[in-house]
Amino acid sequence: MDDDNKFSYFFLGLGLGVAAGLLFAPKSGPETRDLLMSKADEGKEYLKRRTTELQDQATDAIERGKSTVARQRDNLVAAVEAGKQAYREAVTTPNEAEHI
Repeated sequence: MDDDNKFSYFFLGLGLGVAAGLLFAPKSGPETRDLLMSKADEGKEYLKRRTTELQDQATDAIERGKSTVARQRDNLVAAVEAGKQAYREAVTTPNEAEHI
């Protein structure tokens, strides 16, 4: 996560630097506005892609968690059933020996 923050801050600084450079560049108002709008659109597209990537990562993590919980639940159910079976065998064996 720390690398993601550094990466985001880098692009934020880059965007601010570009914006400041454009504001002080010797271009006409309409040209500068068009350029700023195109850079803003690029920024929006980057954020959309990044959001989608993070959503996919979160979905994958949730699915892995669900699968781990299901496996652990199955293991626990099997262990409980084995315990019940062992108890039944331990309880019925002495009773059968008394009747013989």
